[in-house]
Amino acid sequence: MFVGNLPPDATEDSVRALFSEFGTIRSIHLVADVFSGKCRGFGFVEMEGHEARAAIAGLDGKQYGEKPLKVRFEDPRAAGKRRRR
Repeated sequence: MFVGNLPPDATEDSVRALFSEFGTIRSIHLVADVFSGKCRGFGFVEMEGHEARAAIAGLDGKQYGEKPLKVRFEDPRAAGKRRRR
């Protein structure tokens, strides 16, 4: 799943605590800034299908930090597409 609007101080442990109430987490990958090492505001969480759907229903739009979370299934079709300017 894609997880967006994470605060800069988010860690794998804090995201694990947030998602663990919905089931078993297979993996977490937060995208970090190369220079500061802080979270860039998004990442990916891997869970079983039914647990992922429960996490999306429970966490999408939930206030976490200053912004509401964006939690949705990753769209593999959009992964290789980039916007042209």
